[in-house]
Amino acid sequence: MDRLDPNTTNATPDPELRAVDQSVVAGGTPAGAFDPWSYRDEAGVAGSTLIGYKVEASDGSIGKIDSDSTEVNASYLVVDTGPWIFGKKVMLPAGTVNHVDHEEQKVYVDRTKDQIKAAPEYDETATDPAYREKLGGYYNDTYTATPRGDGLR
Repeated sequence: MDRLDPNTTNATPDPELRAVDQSVVAGGTPAGAFDPWSYRDEAGVAGSTLIGYKVEASDGSIGKIDSDSTEVNASYLVVDTGPWIFGKKVMLPAGTVNHVDHEEQKVYVDRTKDQIKAAPEYDETATDPAYREKLGGYYNDTYTATPRGDGLR
């Protein structure tokens, strides 16, 4: 490896090479920003099917995953809540997944049970962008960069 001579002036960098904004991560999302429809890199989801896994909110269990999607920029989980909210299903955007424990088959999300219960109602037939925007907007509004775990923002 060549050493730089401290007595020489380094050439001006190629104008085509621009400084990279260190607050931006791959995909253009600012670091720490919430992207509702993409799994976090550190969540441990890549290449896994999560159907049948239990889902844990920050304050307790909410049900089991009935279906999932890993579509780029459109990933989500559909959770069957069983008796917790009268047998309804909820859709959780992928961005709510904090981490996955594959050994215990559990998915941990960074929202409280009340936040999930108050989300726009899941409609299996709603595939329009307006529904996704409404749901993503709701979860974006409940996001904090470092979830406290106690449900408070």
